[in-house]
Amino acid sequence: MNESTTSPTSVRRWTGADLRELAWLFLRLGVTAFGGPAAHIAMMQDEVVRRRKWLSEERFLDLLGATNLIPGPNSTEMAIHIGYDRARGPGLAVAGVCFILPAMLITGALGWAYVRFGTLPAATWLLYGIKPVMIAVVVQAIGALAPKAARTTSLRLLGVLAAVLAWLGVNELAVLFGAGAASVALARLGKPSARPPAPSDEDAGNRAAALAPWLPGFALAGSVTLPGLFWVFFKTGAVLFGSGYVLLAFLRADLVERLGWMTEAQLMDAIAVGQVTPGPVFTTATFVGYVLAGPAGALVATIGIFLPAFFFVAVSGPLMPRLRRSPVAGAVLDGVNVASLALMLVVTVQLGRASLVDLPTVLLAAASALLLFRFKVNSTWLVVGGGALGWAIHSAGLAG
Repeated sequence: MNESTTSPTSVRRWTGADLRELAWLFLRLGVTAFGGPAAHIAMMQDEVVRRRKWLSEERFLDLLGATNLIPGPNSTEMAIHIGYDRARGPGLAVAGVCFILPAMLITGALGWAYVRFGTLPAATWLLYGIKPVMIAVVVQAIGALAPKAARTTSLRLLGVLAAVLAWLGVNELAVLFGAGAASVALARLGKPSARPPAPSDEDAGNRAAALAPWLPGFALAGSVTLPGLFWVFFKTGAVLFGSGYVLLAFLRADLVERLGWMTEAQLMDAIAVGQVTPGPVFTTATFVGYVLAGPAGALVATIGIFLPAFFFVAVSGPLMPRLRRSPVAGAVLDGVNVASLALMLVVTVQLGRASLVDLPTVLLAAASALLLFRFKVNSTWLVVGGGALGWAIHSAGLAG
């Protein structure tokens, strides 16, 4: 029997082979997962739901909804959740570390180059070919998950409303929690619903946010220390909801304005590195740490920003089966699930406007969609092929 068909509440015996599979999968994704959290999560869905069938689409949606309700980097937390679901505590650690490690090493190497040469290596040709592929990957994932998330008329309408609000610029947390509350209200009016998030997750985030004003006391203006560096990034990882794209506001307030450790230009370079490298955008911390305090600073900053994610998933993961049985919690997660997909859709449209800039990129996106939907090609190979084509097009002078 396929293990993914077992009940989420059943206890599955994990093996060393499970850990090796997790390690290989997330190391590979850490090297090839470009395009930000929505694209990363789409690639995970392709691997663990469609190909390996470790999770059902319903279970994957539950984990996605729970991930959106806790602070920290969404795609990294999704990797950690998948690891926990597959092999409990050891799986949690293996999946999370293996997803982070390649990006940390790549970003650290760029930090070294930046300190040594004072500039960043150009990689626009790589992203030119990869971004159109990622558009197709995310669309494929949304298409697969949408029927499960928007399975009733009320949830479909809720998803449309969430997408409109997100497009208009409403804060993503307000959209998520608003959708959860609306789903509960509809359920109480007799609408069917079923699934989980965690009030406890929200409470944990609120407690972390309450600590935030005190944490800056560990870092002093003008004086870069390893403990100070750790606390700056630990605080950020503990209270930052949503994706890595909101890192700029958090880090600017601490590193530029309050502490004076970096200039605006340096911070923008650091954010750019996080955007153009594969894996979690939060590995921006690795680059900043290296620029400020060398290899030790890179390691300390990376641990600081990702450590809260492991904690929040370790606390919330075991609660998922219990929350699934709660009608109210289930209704909340139904709303959060459909809102999460709506947010992914809006991000995809925005990314598409920035990525499909000429005929070659449009054709590359269309070809990728055909290969994904018709021939079920592995998304990892499409990313590699997209990067190679981007390089070829750039080398031939067909794109700037």
